[in-house]
Amino acid sequence: MDLRQLEVFAKVVETRSFSRAAEALRLTQSTISEHVRLLEEEVGARLFDRLGRETVPTRAGDLLYGYAQRLLTLRAEAQQALQQFLGQISGGLTVGASTIPGEYVLPPLIGAFREKFPQVSIALQIADSRKIAEAVVEGRVELGVVGARPEQRTLQAVELMPDELVVVVPPGHAWFGRTLVTLEDLQPEPLIVREPGSGSRQALETALDEAGPGLGGLRVIAEMGSTSAIKQAVKAGVGLSIMSKRAVEEECRHGLLWCLTIKDLRFTRYFYVVTHTGRSRSPLCQAFLDFLLASR
Repeated sequence: MDLRQLEVFAKVVETRSFSRAAEALRLTQSTISEHVRLLEEEVGARLFDRLGRETVPTRAGDLLYGYAQRLLTLRAEAQQALQQFLGQISGGLTVGASTIPGEYVLPPLIGAFREKFPQVSIALQIADSRKIAEAVVEGRVELGVVGARPEQRTLQAVELMPDELVVVVPPGHAWFGRTLVTLEDLQPEPLIVREPGSGSRQALETALDEAGPGLGGLRVIAEMGSTSAIKQAVKAGVGLSIMSKRAVEEECRHGLLWCLTIKDLRFTRYFYVVTHTGRSRSPLCQAFLDFLLASR
C-alpha cells in the first residue's frame, strides 16, 4: 500500500470530510478523491459513506484505519530514529496534560525543550486527568502529564513534581490576610470544586476522606470544569475554593486572591508523567520524556 494514500485516507477519517482533509494536507479535493479511489481499488472495498454533510468510514474503513495509524506511526518513528542517529531531533509530538500542568507547568518546559531542539513542534492537548489517561491508553497522545496517578494497569506513571492545594478566598473575605484556618472553619463556607475526573478533585477527596469528614462534610455549592472558571467565581464572591497553589500564585501576589492552608491538613499531591507500557516510544517522545524527568 502507498503510504501517501494511507495518510490521505487517515486524514479523511479524522476530519470526516474530503474538503477539510484537502485543506489540512494542502492538496486539492480532486487529489484527495483520487488517492481514496485508488486505495479502494487496491483493497477491493468501499472505504467511506456520505451521511449528509459528513463522510464516515465504512466497516472496512474502520478496520483499515487502525492499520493505517500503525503504519504512519512506524514511518514517523523511522524518520525520527534516523534523524537522531544523525544527531538531529525533529518532527511533531502530541502531548496531553490535565489543567494545572497543561496551563502552568508544561508551557515553559516545552519552550525550553524547543530551544534545545528548534526543529521540533509540540501540540499540547488539555483535558481532565481521566481523559488524558484514556488518550494515552488509546494512543491518541504518546505522553501525558496528569494530577492524579491513573488506575489503568497498561500505563506507567512517574512522579514529576509536587503540587500543593490551598484554600483560596477573594478580597474582602474575613480570612483575607490570614495564613491558617481549621477544617472546622471551612465546613460552613460555600465551596466551589472541580468536576469528577479532575486530579485536583481526586486529591481533595482523598485528603478529606483521610481527615474524616470527606467532601460530603463540606458545603459544596458548585462544580466547575476549569480552574479559570473557579478563579473568576471566587473573585466574584460566589464562594471560596481549594485549588493548586501554582494556579493562583500570580493573583495572590497582586492581592486579587488570597491563599491559606488548613491547620493539621496538608493537600500535597504529585504531577505524574504517563506513558503506555505496551507501546514503543518514538525517539522524539523519549527525548521529551528524558527532558521532563531531568527538569525535576
